[in-house]
Amino acid sequence: MYVFTSDHFVLPLPADHRFPMAKYAGLRKVVERVLPSHFLAEAPAVTDSQLAHAHSAAYLQAVLQGTLSPKAARRIGFPWSPALVARERRSVGGTLAGARAALVHGRGVNLAGGTHHAHPGQGGGFCLFNDAGVAIRTLQSEGLIERAMVVDCDVHQGDGTAVVFQGDASVFTVSIHGAKNYPFRKPPSSLDVPLPEGTTDATYINALEAALEQAFRAFSPDLVIYQSGVDPWEGDRLGTLALTTAGLLKRDQVVFGRCDREDVPVVVTMGGGYAPAIDDIVSLHAQTVFEALRDLWPARTGHARASLSDRLPHSRDPRATPPSTSTIAPANLL
Repeated sequence: MYVFTSDHFVLPLPADHRFPMAKYAGLRKVVERVLPSHFLAEAPAVTDSQLAHAHSAAYLQAVLQGTLSPKAARRIGFPWSPALVARERRSVGGTLAGARAALVHGRGVNLAGGTHHAHPGQGGGFCLFNDAGVAIRTLQSEGLIERAMVVDCDVHQGDGTAVVFQGDASVFTVSIHGAKNYPFRKPPSSLDVPLPEGTTDATYINALEAALEQAFRAFSPDLVIYQSGVDPWEGDRLGTLALTTAGLLKRDQVVFGRCDREDVPVVVTMGGGYAPAIDDIVSLHAQTVFEALRDLWPARTGHARASLSDRLPHSRDPRATPPSTSTIAPANLL
């Protein structure tokens, strides 16, 4: 099994809520139509002790007992309920299970996760628990890995992940994001790559390749967690960058290709995506999933990607061209 999902990923929300919760059910349907059943498994629920690897006792008590302050609940963005806690346990569990799969097979995928705004003592930005923090610290405690890298390509900086691993020499965090996007206070990652509004494919890919070069020169991980948010897409409601659909695919290929060259297993988490149409969000996430699994099941994923091409949102700019593969970094990056 390589892909982890759960009915618990879909949390009932008010009709006017801006979080696109329906994307999880849609993504699962697309993936289940393509992959053999033995590729998919139920995401397990993480335990309290596993959550404690990344979160304070006081915060966990408030979340699990439903005693968060109104301000703390507003910061998270979801109304508290037992169903929310169950959802977040499975979302984090999918990343942990995906990481275990990656250590065996080279790749693992969580059809949720990427909850990078959760700090040790607070949630934020639709994130209750930090899945990367819990997964990495749990695997370290079990002796399965010593060193890990987080490559966060969501349009929003991974502030919670940066804080969870602040001062931890065993984890290297990379965040490439919109400079003017949420969060407005951005604690330093090991390597931050803030990009200006309207950044397009070629500039983004150059910056990403340069960042990965710097990261892997400085650090040799046993595992990479790839936060593959699709909100850098040009049509995203909450993003400030302007990647095309082809640019997002190239981004995924750059990350997977570099990890393959370094012989490092990768677990993929979905992260954000806020396009106006749910179908567009689902298709962009599915593109990442099938690219991640391409070498494990080439015939089926290749056919899936061909079928998916008719559903993928097209660039709003008819002049857009495929991004450059140059590794020359912007002058202000390194």
